[in-house]
Amino acid sequence: MFDLDLWQEIFDAIRKNKLRTFLTGFSVAWGIFMLIILLSAGNGLKNSVMSNFAGRAINTVEVWGGRISIPFKGLPTGRHIRLDNNDVEMVGTRVHGAGNVGADLWTGGVATVGSEYASCQLCGVYPDIRVTSDIDVLPGGRFINEVDMRERRKVALINERLKTVLFKGENPVGQYVKMLGVMFQVVGVYDLGQSWGDGSTIYIPFSTAQQLFSKGYGVNSVIFTVDGLNTRNDNELFNAELRKKFAALHRFDPNDLRAVGIYNQMDNYLQTLSIFNAISIFLWIIGIGTLTAGVVGVSNIMLITVRERTREFGIRKALGASPASILRLILLESVLITGLFGYVGMALGVGVSEAVSAALEASSGAGGGDGDSGGITILKNPTVDVNIALLATLVLMVAGVVAGYFPARKAIRITAVEAMKTE
Repeated sequence: MFDLDLWQEIFDAIRKNKLRTFLTGFSVAWGIFMLIILLSAGNGLKNSVMSNFAGRAINTVEVWGGRISIPFKGLPTGRHIRLDNNDVEMVGTRVHGAGNVGADLWTGGVATVGSEYASCQLCGVYPDIRVTSDIDVLPGGRFINEVDMRERRKVALINERLKTVLFKGENPVGQYVKMLGVMFQVVGVYDLGQSWGDGSTIYIPFSTAQQLFSKGYGVNSVIFTVDGLNTRNDNELFNAELRKKFAALHRFDPNDLRAVGIYNQMDNYLQTLSIFNAISIFLWIIGIGTLTAGVVGVSNIMLITVRERTREFGIRKALGASPASILRLILLESVLITGLFGYVGMALGVGVSEAVSAALEASSGAGGGDGDSGGITILKNPTVDVNIALLATLVLMVAGVVAGYFPARKAIRITAVEAMKTE
């Protein structure tokens, strides 16, 4: 392995055929480079789409009212289904596996603090919305709690953007903001990057919102989490059963898909995940095909090398060279070409993917402005696991050994007399 004469012979053979060796090595480097770029792009696209699920717990279910589209027991179509507190209670008591049950109620308005103002969406929520919507409250404040709900307190939770606009960056906790002619005391500030919704949402207790602008009745949607739904079939059965429960409560056909809307985060997540698993397999097939083409190129170049050096190998045998030494010479040359150019392709692929990821991150950060989430990007963190890149390079080197073995076996089987006769 560390025979200097052996390595000298290998490098001499490579120097005599520089162009041929370079083109062969380029095909290997290009193969692994394209494999890493394809996998990185696939991961970037997957991360970008999956980031849409980051604002809520994966097992969140949301139900809202719609309009009847199928006649049921003499009732006409077009009837509007409006959910209320009975629906919230029904989900909490009759839906198996339901947890963190709550509801929301929305209205638009203008928030003012002194001479400062901002358009906002006022959202009445249950305390458990913090779990289902993954809301992160910054230190020094708190979220809506059960006491706020029970006593219908006029308290509010704003985000960082509204903190900057209305309070000019000062600590707003304990101060008051006026909305819909009512003064609300700010009890906390939430991280806009973790919120479900846009940068104009202000959270208040659901009971307060219902009393102020809904006459104590109705909800926009019922939100809760469900445990134990691990497959798409489980989620489809759950959605159908859930629709039946709402149909029984509001008297509509259970097959009427427009009567109530159901958003099942886990079902959508699993569906999206299956799509990207199929895309990943497709990208692997393309990448491995490109890589295989490079390995075939190495095999062909080694066949040509053996044919050109057949007479030389015959002389070596006549002088007493063992078949093992000839086999080792050819295999090491094959491994050197695949290993060296494979590493170059891997390094370039990882480098390009990391550079693109850094550029996208910098662009997203520059476009975020005052804390908003910024624009939508097609790729997010388009990188590939270094372990996968190293494994691909290792597999490539093993393939190089295989590619060089068959020409080498042909070389050591020929007799010295036959080799000497070869032109």
